[in-house]
Amino acid sequence: MLTNSPTFSNTTSHLSSVTIFGRLQFCWSTKAGTLSVTVLTILNNLFLLPLCISVLYVGLKQWRQQGKGMPLSHSNVLTYHIVILELMNVLGSTLSCFGVHTNITTMEAVGIYFLAYVFSGQMMFHILTCVERYLAVVHPITYVALKSAKGIRLRNITISCVWLTCLIGMGYLSLPDERILMVLSFSMVPVALAFISFCSISVLCVLIRPGPGSRGGNRQKVDQSKMRAFHTIMTILSLLLIRFGVHICVNALYDSEHLSNGNTCAIWLAESWFCLPTGLMLPLLFLYRARKIPLCRPKQ
Repeated sequence: MLTNSPTFSNTTSHLSSVTIFGRLQFCWSTKAGTLSVTVLTILNNLFLLPLCISVLYVGLKQWRQQGKGMPLSHSNVLTYHIVILELMNVLGSTLSCFGVHTNITTMEAVGIYFLAYVFSGQMMFHILTCVERYLAVVHPITYVALKSAKGIRLRNITISCVWLTCLIGMGYLSLPDERILMVLSFSMVPVALAFISFCSISVLCVLIRPGPGSRGGNRQKVDQSKMRAFHTIMTILSLLLIRFGVHICVNALYDSEHLSNGNTCAIWLAESWFCLPTGLMLPLLFLYRARKIPLCRPKQ
């Protein structure tokens, strides 16, 4: 494990044969890295934390009103799990920030492992939410069948597997050579991006297709409803494409011999800023559907 020492840059001409954990510690020890993790932590606590707490509060209130025996929708369950993951994100960034400023290596290490867990979970839960929307719009009969007890059990097993798989992401931090993780990430993220793109584009194609019975006075109402859904899916897809597209670009430039250690750290840390919008979108969408955003309430 590396310590926050400036001599690290003098002992290696290029940071390519160290662990991801060591890379983060080195990059956060720089002025740009310290500023980046500090500002990101502040933004997470100002925007992401209250939003996630609001989602859990509204969800608990709805659950009590509907009755404890009523099954939750697949969409809401996935949102709750994503919110829990984002709370771990807030905790991880906060611990890392305090660890960097106080030079407490243990606190910083715990924060780093939380963030590694979160990154793996975010990618897989985004895939699940896109698949859920795909089934709901493109294969509605299959989606209705998944609301049965068997479908709920399958959903719960899938979500449990996601949480367990995230533990593997934490183990990657201790790999002896960070380039191994970069190769794995460079191969996995495009697959996730392909799943997300296919599901989202399929949904968009269905939404722009005129449905049966959309004539006369009902057509305008149906078209407006589809248009709102179209804009929502388009916004989500755009944010995910930007986020994972940036991740692919960072991996492609990561081991470039034309970049110095400082520039490599700057590019690497810049990727974290693209995670915040994707972390905000699903909680905001949940509150929008629950009519808890006064300025953005859906029309009757």
